[in-house]
Amino acid sequence: MKAFVAGATGQTGQRIVKELVAKNIPVRALVRNLEVGKELLPAEAELVLGDVLKPETLAQAIGDSTVLLCATGAKPSLDPTGPFQVDYQGTKNLVDVAKAKGIEHFVLVSSLCASKFFHPLNLFWLILYWKKQGETYLMESGLTYTIVRPGGLKNEDSSDPIVMSSADTLFDGSIPRTKVAQVSVESLLQSSSRNKIVEIVARPDAVAMEWEQLFASVS
Repeated sequence: MKAFVAGATGQTGQRIVKELVAKNIPVRALVRNLEVGKELLPAEAELVLGDVLKPETLAQAIGDSTVLLCATGAKPSLDPTGPFQVDYQGTKNLVDVAKAKGIEHFVLVSSLCASKFFHPLNLFWLILYWKKQGETYLMESGLTYTIVRPGGLKNEDSSDPIVMSSADTLFDGSIPRTKVAQVSVESLLQSSSRNKIVEIVARPDAVAMEWEQLFASVS
């Protein structure tokens, strides 16, 4: 297995790269700026230049990777096309290249409530709507996938157990980004993660479960 990570310098992407390195999985990290990548990412990661909005850069960047993890996301801005560009078009570009390259498993980090059109977050340039369109494009692509929908993202880790549920069943809660990274990487390793949407939050009153149990519990 060799992993390709898009969105590698983002807050969640950095943690995904570190989790892959910790598991001794070779990783190619997509960056738009090599110097920034060197500052933020482990030395064990192979940095490759490219941009999800420039599909012509992606095939060479993916190289001989066999699995792909996408942790891109539009940053808050005044540009109303941001979520469309990053969360839909960028994901679509990655899916198209992943199909052409024969990627074995595509992991997409999305968001809780992606299916809820009348959600306050959609006031920000329809960000959840475009995440959902990206999900749909991946699901209809024929690629093996896992879509990870985390609740509100926290930078601080916690010991709270993970709650994992099927699509459109969790509507509130939060989770540390470190745990999102762990779920994303474990989804590559657990056969019961294939072709599923998993919604995740962390709760102090939840019962801790093994990874295999967590993924198998989602229909």
